[in-house]
Amino acid sequence: MQRCSWAGTDPVMIAYHDDEWGTPVHDDRVLFEFLILEGAQAGLSWSTILHRRDGYRRAYRKFDPAKVARFGERDAARLVADASIIRNKAKIAWSIRNAQAFLALQRERGSFDAYLWDFAGGAPIVNRPRTSAGVPATTELSDALSKDLRRHGFGFVGSTICYAFLQAVGVVNDHAASCFLAPKRARRGV
Repeated sequence: MQRCSWAGTDPVMIAYHDDEWGTPVHDDRVLFEFLILEGAQAGLSWSTILHRRDGYRRAYRKFDPAKVARFGERDAARLVADASIIRNKAKIAWSIRNAQAFLALQRERGSFDAYLWDFAGGAPIVNRPRTSAGVPATTELSDALSKDLRRHGFGFVGSTICYAFLQAVGVVNDHAASCFLAPKRARRGV
């Protein structure tokens, strides 16, 4: 069975590739989880984050944005001391602010899902790159999402982070053409 090359041989990465990456997500809690994890990943490998995912789920109250939005100084100090997650003070502070911004967007748009999927016209963008090396780090779509998220008060949402987020939640499907999960046809992006 041929996979995208980035999945490698790590069972955690393979499971993520096979079961999650590129699969459309419409659950706001899961979208929030990936938004926080992608921000935590900045400057690190995705494998590092996936191996700490259970720690993040515990530390971030199963990624309930309403609970995270209420985190105060004691919670931030608890997170900085928690060896099961990435203990970067700036990333932790922004994750709490992002929860607050996430809730505001939910109130404004009815759901974060509706807000996010509007960027792609409501359907996944399928690129079918020849290889994983042919996948860009950013696109016009990730630039637009990054700019709009920042306008809504989010941080740690640069274009590269946003593109990885879009891939993770299936707004963009970049499975290599040779991957067993690659869709049969491309649907070019907005």
